Amino acid sequence: MVVGVTVSFVFAAERRQLILEMVRANGAVSLRELARVVQTSEVTVRRDVRALEAEGLLDRRHGGAVLPGGFTRESGFPQKSHLATAEKTAIADLAASLVEEGEAIVVGAGTTTQELARRLARVPGLTVVTNSLLVAQALAHANRVEVVMTGGTLRGSNYALVGSGAEQSLQGLRVSKAFLSGSGLTAERGLSTSNMLSASVDRALVQAAAEVVVLADHTKLGTDTMFQTVPTDVITRLVTDDPPGHDDRAVTELQALADQGVQISVAGASGGGTGGDPVPARQSRRDMPLPGPRRNQVHGTAPQLRTATVLGEQPPTGERERERAARVADLRRR
Repeated sequence: MVVGVTVSFVFAAERRQLILEMVRANGAVSLRELARVVQTSEVTVRRDVRALEAEGLLDRRHGGAVLPGGFTRESGFPQKSHLATAEKTAIADLAASLVEEGEAIVVGAGTTTQELARRLARVPGLTVVTNSLLVAQALAHANRVEVVMTGGTLRGSNYALVGSGAEQSLQGLRVSKAFLSGSGLTAERGLSTSNMLSASVDRALVQAAAEVVVLADHTKLGTDTMFQTVPTDVITRLVTDDPPGHDDRAVTELQALADQGVQISVAGASGGGTGGDPVPARQSRRDMPLPGPRRNQVHGTAPQLRTATVLGEQPPTGERERERAARVADLRRR
């Protein structure tokens, strides 16, 4: 939910002031939402955002505007819970398939990890260590799932336990996988968040796991925030959704992450049929291979690229989609 004020008409200066106030209140706002609030076209809003960026008052991002300096402000849980809900659902479905019966895992705080937890309730013999009250709540009534909570101080904005108590309770812990989300993900810095206490606990969660799985929808790709939580070379796998065809930044970031050895699983839903009963929607998964030298590569040999598995994926249409598909295909051939 974006904080804003609906107006019938504003002059350019008033309109830009309103845009600036919305960005300051929310940290990041899409051009579409800005245009809706100030009741003008996205073309006009884009021109306003460009002018405000020239004054150093905000930064442009693909399809929107953020606080200046490239480090976005953390939105509150109510705002984040309404963002990219379909994408988070698809990501959670795919991430849950990576968890096996009887495993011990850690799950960090976040709206996407909360979605994951709801699906983990069906995995028998699972042990889940978490610092998130929402993750614990989602698993509270699962008959064969054991939930272990960290200690710490409650951080109300995301219902997570943070601080030295949370970090100390994780010492000596060892699990198979850590599932984490964050505010931004780049190939240069890895996963990051805008809160220092949350970042510190996430780093402790990572230390406890043999593999690190990051859950991040395409809107977080290429976004950098203040505190690094997981460096790129520590991330085992990224589970994300399929970026829109026009989102070149997200596609470029995915390629850069894969170049550094991160295994990328792209989730989505597709379905349909001709005649008769409708065909149920199927989970679509595309695994991009591991070209990076740190993943089982013998020195002096080219990385062996695994053919991607695509379920229910439709051929791209349109020139932009064809260009985008060619870039991904080139990545697979490297």
